[in-house]
Amino acid sequence: MPTFDIVSKIDMQEVSNAVSNSMKEISQRYDFKGSNSKIDLKEKNIILETEDELKAKQVNEILLGHFVKRNIDPTVLKLKNSEKASGNTIRQTYDLMEGIDQVASKKIISEVKSTKMKVQVKIQGNELRVSGAKRDDLQKTMDIVKNIKLEMPIQFVNLRD
Repeated sequence: MPTFDIVSKIDMQEVSNAVSNSMKEISQRYDFKGSNSKIDLKEKNIILETEDELKAKQVNEILLGHFVKRNIDPTVLKLKNSEKASGNTIRQTYDLMEGIDQVASKKIISEVKSTKMKVQVKIQGNELRVSGAKRDDLQKTMDIVKNIKLEMPIQFVNLRD
């Protein structure tokens, strides 16, 4: 029976490269000369520290630009909190969203079930396993899932006959 998995994964090496390239660009840009702006990657968090809201927005745009250049979907970044830090600076913490949460899983399952195709969708942790009798049904299921507006990037892996 053909199967495939629906996942939401991030290549952490590419994220690390995007953060370091962003820091390099910030250190070389004229409008950031003398400013105290930096980006740190800690496990599944990105911590952005800068002087004011305008610079924070600019640093965020630089980071998102490098995410796009590295083929990382920018929707994996979610702002966790923004707070005042020491020395008149602003610290913003971003979470890297990985895995399909329960709400998105249920949305995908209900959309697939509403089509009345002969496929089964099972939740396996933070992944979904789709199985069906025909490969064509699985490909139609992929198209349906691609058209669902989710707040996270999704990938299709482990296609087996």
